[in-house]
Amino acid sequence: MEIVIICLLVLGIFLSYHILCAPIEQLVMYHLKKGFASQKNYYREVVSLYIRYFHRLDPEQQEKFLFRTYLFHKSKKFHYVGVRPQTEMPVLISAVAAQLTLGLEKFTLNYFRDIYVLEHDYHYGYYSLPFMGHVDSSGIYLSWTNFLQGIRNNSDSNNVGLHEMAHALAYVNFVTKTEEDKHFKKEFKNFSKVARPVFQEMQKGRKTLLGEYAATNYHEFWAVSVEIFFENPVRFKHELPEVYAALAVLLNQDPIEQIKHKRNIVYKKAEEQVALSA
Repeated sequence: MEIVIICLLVLGIFLSYHILCAPIEQLVMYHLKKGFASQKNYYREVVSLYIRYFHRLDPEQQEKFLFRTYLFHKSKKFHYVGVRPQTEMPVLISAVAAQLTLGLEKFTLNYFRDIYVLEHDYHYGYYSLPFMGHVDSSGIYLSWTNFLQGIRNNSDSNNVGLHEMAHALAYVNFVTKTEEDKHFKKEFKNFSKVARPVFQEMQKGRKTLLGEYAATNYHEFWAVSVEIFFENPVRFKHELPEVYAALAVLLNQDPIEQIKHKRNIVYKKAEEQVALSA
């Protein structure tokens, strides 16, 4: 009899959880959207000033981008080490994470609660060379000076924010498996089918636009590929078309197509203005 009662209690708790789960999630989302609405203009101002990628998006995608930036920001605790905190710092770091994951279902990199912002290059562990950023089990680390340089200058194809977020994305999908995105995990295998041979050739001395650092190990090859995918997509597609195409499918977005789409809108508006003035 006691076993029956216990089973009924467990079943009751299970059913109650599933009945209450949806309303609770809706309530949480309502408050998040309310908080976002009060800060959306500020987020748009900061993001549009620094993140060029944002301007390639249509209005619907921009709204999604800003809301995801807000949600990522609210899900993290930012620590400032030797650098004066500024209100735009967590917004811009969150925006870079949103940029990388905009085409994916899962985007909060939920294993990482803590993000550490340092002023300049720093030393880590037993490595002799200074770091611009790194990811380990304790959090995501970024040099603010290098982070700003990365989002301000697209010509050098370096973006430490995208680089470290790429490491974090792989970490939550393949190491901790705490935020597995089904599409990402499936397509990463397809990406590796074309990317690994290039990586192996680079380790034997082949020169590509990805640079020597990408040949260090496959983790760095992945992170550098993400940087150049967003920073220098035209050259990437020209030199490594199969890798570029696989990466576009993997991340479910294509920077070149975004640029073309934006240009078409600009040209269409220009033609409309000419027609109106005629």
